Amino acid sequence: MDTLTAESAWSECLEIIQDNISYQKYKSWFEPINPVKLENDTLTIQVPSQFWYEWLEEHYYNMLRSTIAKVLGREGKLEYSVLVEKSDRMEDNRSVMLPQRPSPPNNPQQVNTFSDYHPGKIENPFVIPGIKKANIESNLNSNYVFERYIEGDCNRLARSAAMAISENPGKNSFNPLFVYGGTGLGKTHLIQSIGNKIKQDFGDDFAVMYVSSETFTNEFVQAIRNNRASEFTTFYRNIDVLIVDDIQFFSGKEKTQEEFFHIFNALHQDGKQIILSSDRAPKDIPDIEDRLISRFSWGLSADLQIPEYETRFAILERKANDNGITLDPNILEFIAHNFKSNVRDLEGAIIKLLATASLKHVDEIDLTLAKNVLKDMVKSSHTQISIESIQNYVCEHFGIDTNKVREKTRKQEIVEARQIAMFLSKKYTKSSLKTIGLQFGGRDHSTVIHAISTVEERLSTSPKHKRIISELEQKIEVASL
Repeated sequence: MDTLTAESAWSECLEIIQDNISYQKYKSWFEPINPVKLENDTLTIQVPSQFWYEWLEEHYYNMLRSTIAKVLGREGKLEYSVLVEKSDRMEDNRSVMLPQRPSPPNNPQQVNTFSDYHPGKIENPFVIPGIKKANIESNLNSNYVFERYIEGDCNRLARSAAMAISENPGKNSFNPLFVYGGTGLGKTHLIQSIGNKIKQDFGDDFAVMYVSSETFTNEFVQAIRNNRASEFTTFYRNIDVLIVDDIQFFSGKEKTQEEFFHIFNALHQDGKQIILSSDRAPKDIPDIEDRLISRFSWGLSADLQIPEYETRFAILERKANDNGITLDPNILEFIAHNFKSNVRDLEGAIIKLLATASLKHVDEIDLTLAKNVLKDMVKSSHTQISIESIQNYVCEHFGIDTNKVREKTRKQEIVEARQIAMFLSKKYTKSSLKTIGLQFGGRDHSTVIHAISTVEERLSTSPKHKRIISELEQKIEVASL
């Protein structure tokens, strides 16, 4: 194994980081960072300012710690070299060294997920004595509160239902609450706001748990491996308010679905509150059992739409205030008019302005600077291509119905079209392999990897396939101008 250098270690870190945050946040916050040295399992990186250091520690602390542990091992540490005086010559730069803050002390009674819960010897495997007295950590982000969630026509129903639930959890008509909508529209913020409001108003009277569907699945798999399946079930059945994010990733996972079905039934029967989120309506999630789909619709399904101009403007004002800056209304208007697809893009624009101002030591951001800084993002916001549109182009080329590439068929022509569409989706969108697979009938990421490899191999050996791909790429690129 090659000896790691500061450059190679940081390069490995960046590969992991890129897979976990948006492209724009990566470009804004991580690309400008330079590795300095690697000594005694401590990686030193240089950041442009004190503000930069504080932002990374506040927003990316956990991700950086886990990334360093993956690359350098459990003893690995991160140290910051904060630039305080920049010179034209690298060696003349003045900086101060700051460590990454230590991890918080472990509380043996605190339970973050099922894996952290060890009740000891249990005579009856279906009873966990004292679970109600355990300090179950909710896993909620304290920044996700109703006060910071801007209401508009795009989200009024969902927000109103969420508020009603937080005032009377489990004893309302919205059980379960199923919130759905596209990426970056505020689903996670809204559903966590419910949990935070309940914790604020009711304290420890309610055991609140936020968990992603992926974490739930991984915990369930580990429970089976460790012969703790009954403990897993009992743990979740004792939660008073269960919040599960991105439920669409249960697609195709039969055992996880079955386990969640029984937990859902037990919680609902006991009057416990269930809150779910997805990127699509319950009936549109592929490879989910009908009995689960039916239960998802027992309460209220509320969708989040793309925010209208007035809501976007209000969101920008809030984001700017949250970051301690006041932006000229003309700048907010420029951003609101040019970033229309989702809230995350609006937040990304504010963050990039902040990062640039910090990097260039600019005291006041004007409209000219804003337009210059955001020009690439504005262009990309207009030229984004979707997986669905790529599917349409490919299916049109092959003369087949678009739904065919999402179905479970092994007909050669359809398999070929599906593989090409997956290949082009990876090339022209920023979607993860998992997301691409879901858009093709809930297939897993390994199927997408195989499809991409197959197409790449054909491109190098078959002039016919090279011509097909070239024609499709030309169509996509013209459409995205």
